[in-house]
Amino acid sequence: MNYIPDRITREPGRSQDPYAGRELEAPTWPVEPGRYRLVAARACPWANRAIIVRQLLGLEDVISMGLTGPTHDPSSWTFDLDPGGVDPVLGYERIQQAYFARYPDYPRGITVPAMVDVPTKAVVTNDFPWITHDFYFEWRDHHRPDAPDLWPEDCREEMEEVMKRVFTEVNNGVYRCGFAGSQDAYDAAYDRLWTALDWLEERLTDRRYLMGERITEADVRLFTTLARFDPVYHGHFKCNRNKLVEMPALWGYARDLFQTPGFGDTIDFEQIKQHYYVVHKDINPTGIVPKGPELESWTSAHGRERL
Repeated sequence: MNYIPDRITREPGRSQDPYAGRELEAPTWPVEPGRYRLVAARACPWANRAIIVRQLLGLEDVISMGLTGPTHDPSSWTFDLDPGGVDPVLGYERIQQAYFARYPDYPRGITVPAMVDVPTKAVVTNDFPWITHDFYFEWRDHHRPDAPDLWPEDCREEMEEVMKRVFTEVNNGVYRCGFAGSQDAYDAAYDRLWTALDWLEERLTDRRYLMGERITEADVRLFTTLARFDPVYHGHFKCNRNKLVEMPALWGYARDLFQTPGFGDTIDFEQIKQHYYVVHKDINPTGIVPKGPELESWTSAHGRERL
């Protein structure tokens, strides 16, 4: 959780977030269409957030995107989906090169998503919560006319609380289960996760989205975990009290979002499974990728519009 803190902002040194419109301590880079490239991976839930928000806001022609393959070696994610294994804009074989272009001795993990400055081919930031936050607040002049209000003022305070609980207990909670180093640690993580999922099931029983009638960033952040739950987290991370498909509200909610443009069309279940089952050799030493589960039901009727 120690990321490059730089921000890309409309006004140098200052956030346009009305709740925090103040001078920033982090270095800032100017909003400039065509200057930056979002490097992401469809397999990664944190990167998936940025892919979704970029598409929801209509920033595809303003911020280019490069996609790595679903697996990586100990050093870095690689561009093995591109011809010759090279990103066509950056000319890199691996995102590690963008980090080293700015910090030759970069000591921390090479992560996606990352915003890269195309002229210098150097990483700007990999601080994933701020990347999507700034897509909304700092790039507003470039949103499509009917872009959703992902950070509505009338529920912002409650939304921040919901997102915090979703992040600590669900987004990170599945990893806490999967990488537990002892039975006690796993048991505690498992109980925390299911307490949060039961809370979400209840919350979504009588409201279409987390904050009511509108899609917000809170939904983006929960969706990327739900999309991976049955294919990966249920078995691979031992989050197996029950499947997502056995929770009526959460399953309907997940399908509702999946069928919304900008959500399901960013999901590649095969890449997701390849990433977790191949990369996590300490959990799955054989590297065997399961064929299931059945995924066709993601497009079945969800009935959530009645809410």
